[in-house]
Amino acid sequence: MPKPLTDQDKRKQISVRGLAGVENVSDLKTNFNRHLHFTLVKDRNVATKRDYYFALANTVRDHLVGRWIRTQQHYYEKDPKRVYYLSLEFYMGRTLQNTMVNLALENACDEATYQLGLDMEELQDIEEDAGLGNGGLGRLAACFLDSMASLGLAAYGYGIRYEFGIFNQKIVNGWQVEEADDWLRYGNPWEKARPEYMRPVHFYGRVEHTPEGVKWVDTQVVLALPYDTPVPGYRNNVVNTMRLWSAKAPCDFNLKDFNVGGYIQAVLDRNLAENISRVLYPNDNFFEGKELRLKQEYFVVAATLQDIVRRFKSSKFGSTEVVRVDLSTLPDKVAIQLNDTHPAMAIPELMRILLDTEHQTWEKAWDICTRTCAYTNHTVLPEALERWPTDLLQNLLPRHLEIIYEINRRHLERIAKLYPGDHDRLRRMSLVEEGDQKKINMAHLCIVGSHAVNGVARIHSDILKATLFKDFYEVEPHKFQNKTNGITPRRWLVMCNPGLAEVIAERIGEDYIRDLDQLKKLLTHHLSLSQGPLSFLPILRSIKKEPNKNWTPRTIMIGGKAAPGYHTAKLIIRLITAIGEIVNHDTVVGDRLKVIFLENYKVTLAEKIIPASDLSEQISTAGTEASGTGNMKFMLNGALTIGTMDGANVEMAEEAGEENLFIFGMRVDDVDAMDKSGYDAMDYYNRIPELKQAMDQIAGGFFSPDQHDLFKDIVNMLLHHDRFKVFADYEAYIKCQEKVNALYKNPKEWTKMVIHNIAGCGKFSSDRTISQYAREIWGMEPSLERIPAPDDPRQ
Repeated sequence: MPKPLTDQDKRKQISVRGLAGVENVSDLKTNFNRHLHFTLVKDRNVATKRDYYFALANTVRDHLVGRWIRTQQHYYEKDPKRVYYLSLEFYMGRTLQNTMVNLALENACDEATYQLGLDMEELQDIEEDAGLGNGGLGRLAACFLDSMASLGLAAYGYGIRYEFGIFNQKIVNGWQVEEADDWLRYGNPWEKARPEYMRPVHFYGRVEHTPEGVKWVDTQVVLALPYDTPVPGYRNNVVNTMRLWSAKAPCDFNLKDFNVGGYIQAVLDRNLAENISRVLYPNDNFFEGKELRLKQEYFVVAATLQDIVRRFKSSKFGSTEVVRVDLSTLPDKVAIQLNDTHPAMAIPELMRILLDTEHQTWEKAWDICTRTCAYTNHTVLPEALERWPTDLLQNLLPRHLEIIYEINRRHLERIAKLYPGDHDRLRRMSLVEEGDQKKINMAHLCIVGSHAVNGVARIHSDILKATLFKDFYEVEPHKFQNKTNGITPRRWLVMCNPGLAEVIAERIGEDYIRDLDQLKKLLTHHLSLSQGPLSFLPILRSIKKEPNKNWTPRTIMIGGKAAPGYHTAKLIIRLITAIGEIVNHDTVVGDRLKVIFLENYKVTLAEKIIPASDLSEQISTAGTEASGTGNMKFMLNGALTIGTMDGANVEMAEEAGEENLFIFGMRVDDVDAMDKSGYDAMDYYNRIPELKQAMDQIAGGFFSPDQHDLFKDIVNMLLHHDRFKVFADYEAYIKCQEKVNALYKNPKEWTKMVIHNIAGCGKFSSDRTISQYAREIWGMEPSLERIPAPDDPRQ
């Protein structure tokens, strides 16, 4: 943790947290009281803590509104190219503090609430997390929105306004229990409904081929109602928009042909249409081919593309007349980024609009489509890849299936010309997978329909080119790129670890917040950090064996949610809590080892845990983690990494120096070699006494005295069908942990290593990632210029 702040530190702190000028504070108090009175209709006698939170949120939001309107005016007048980031997940967390950081209002709000007799932190804790994501993919989208606004890009995030986000996790008797996340129960002060931009979305029906063209008829209509949330850039007066769609039944839903008594039922059945935006699917890295999920994917895509075309056609701000009738220049003004295959239906939907509504030729439409769309792949795990059954598509989206078949026909025709007689290659590269059940491979659709395909760390992008997408890479190598993930330093340093942010600013100034590469300067400055509070079974066993030895005390914290239907994942959580129950009450072990399961891990909890950690465990089997971003958050906050050469760990080791990370285990080539030679878990089990003992304890009920065979499925999996080859890295992991223990006893050397890690974090800013997307995929140029503030005279 940083040393206590001196008066000089406190003066520095004012700049990073914004100035608490007397006028600012006075205005904030006035506006706070105004909102309490007029917006919440309360006085101080009856107001609750929640009322005070809403009054503060509305007061801070007022500072966004002028900038938000001015930014959108600025875009309409300048008519820049716009980027649309399509994602089924945006894991935003809380908004209040992030807004204060980006608008430099933190100190003023702190002082104003203090003068009002309120506690700022208490009010911040009332805000619900916007948990509209499962984990990495959704949080990446949120970091990207922050960077796109901070880099002055005309960007829009488009997704679904789930009524229920990722479930709340309770641990009951050691087991995960799910509760619905009713995050909108008390209202959301950050969103603005936009019913004037409501759009119809069609499902089911049939296709008619007429002399006037193709018509999709007899469809069921669901309305998409947009809710806009402001996305402020870092102190540049830019406020972009995240637009999330909510499903509404049309007024005449099911009422066209009701009979006597049918009216009530018809109104009740409106729920069926509105279920589309009811709940986020809690599956991370796992494909579950449910019709409701496909409806969600098409719903967001269809509503968004109507919006994109409307905005492309409309002229300067405030005008409704159509100025662009020809969509052939769409790729010059619009970039669409598909965050994984979830929004893949954007490709056939854009083709449907261009062909059936705009009456373009196939060739022209396809050229526009491929130059507009780009695809980010997030995983190589086969169970995560989306493959939709054709009978489901035929029923739900018959016109889109026709278009996909035609895309595939032309694609395979081209491949057949390049590789005459190579039928196996045609089978491998087809968008349609034949078999017991015919399916559409959505990743193949995305590759064929996009001008750029990227992985999310160098090693992951290389694996895509060498394995999963090898055939496509051979045909179109120019399409394939790498864009190593990043994190926003605003939320993941300035906001969650202000003490460290201040210590750094004191040494190198505060420009690093928008140019993280400047952290390299720390290597030439003396940075004074003291060790923070401390971040299994082998440690437990060793302590029990030699209780009088000078052990490095450890607190092991593990957090995460299991998909509700994933038995093994739930059992692993139960094993962790069971080990905790034994270890934490062992008098011999005492305070030298604690095992904590972090209930309901989410963005807001990560913001507390990450700054407090000393050691970050990034221990995926090489070749299985696409990138990871938690690894970067820990690194930026001064934790050292113990990890395999997988995902972004490889590049972290490159940036900080491999000697400044605790790297262990197989490399990708070793894993490949083992795949060929065969992996035998029993060999390790029989050869390594500590491993055997650990497995026997788990299997024999040492950690589950009331039900001895409780964890037999986990042991059985590890011994007989573990495709992640966990035991193969076991010995290297234990040896590496011994190195960690030894170094931790030498605070000076540990701190030196921490500084090298923080100094090497520049590359892992999402500002760098987004600058690369902008220049290399979207054809846009990022800018650090401020646009005029609302109270500045118009330029």
